Amino acid sequence: MTVLYIEALAAIALALCALMAIAWVVQQKTGNSGWVDTIWTFSTGLVGAASALWPVAGAAPNARQWLVAALVAVWAVRLGSHIAARTRGIKDDPRYAAFAGEWGADAPRKMFLFLQNQALGSIPLVLAIFVAARFPLDGLRLQDFLGVAILAGGIAGEGLADAQLKSFRADPGNKGRVCDVGLWRWSRHPNYFFEWFGWLAYPVIAISLGDPLSYPWGFATLLAPLFMYWILVNVTGIPPLEEQMLLSRGDRYKEYQARTSKFFPLPPRRATP
Repeated sequence: MTVLYIEALAAIALALCALMAIAWVVQQKTGNSGWVDTIWTFSTGLVGAASALWPVAGAAPNARQWLVAALVAVWAVRLGSHIAARTRGIKDDPRYAAFAGEWGADAPRKMFLFLQNQALGSIPLVLAIFVAARFPLDGLRLQDFLGVAILAGGIAGEGLADAQLKSFRADPGNKGRVCDVGLWRWSRHPNYFFEWFGWLAYPVIAISLGDPLSYPWGFATLLAPLFMYWILVNVTGIPPLEEQMLLSRGDRYKEYQARTSKFFPLPPRRATP
């Protein structure tokens, strides 16, 4: 069993690194780094679904393997399509453009290394999918359907947040303003929150509530939400985005920061006199 997981880990790493190398080529050719996130999403979905269906001892995939593969595929298609549509409408992603500006003439090499680090950093996500699909019981349990409900809630919440932001920006009267309607009134980044929330589905599927130690590998799935929280809140998600918002919206965004939760949806705080 341990050999199987080590082999899977190596295959996942190689596949993700190869696909993110393709993302680098696309970014260099188009000059639009927005395609990086598009390719990353579809790559994670593709490698995740393939790892979920990876045959064990030549046996055909069971119901749980197909279920987990379907979950990651739906996630990837929804998010990847959204990012692709957004990318088609911009010249470059301001977050990656800021990195390139800091790197100067060495930007191509550093971008390649950055994307390879992103590929390696994505291993916990795909490993969580692989481990959840291999819970040692053929029949589906209530926990599996709870995992489906969690991922469905994450996708629905993220889709709603994206739709509310798009509608807000489409109104000419909102030009220069900060979106603080709907879910954006409760969190400065509700789309990121629901993206993180969806990754809780895999620990729910993989860790038995009745006997947690019956499948010790199940605890490895906790790395997915932990990694996603860290990357969204501390690295490539909130920090560069809020830096850009402060530059473009100034005091309006500072006021929004003062009254609105950073990540987890919470009631808005009252303005300080």
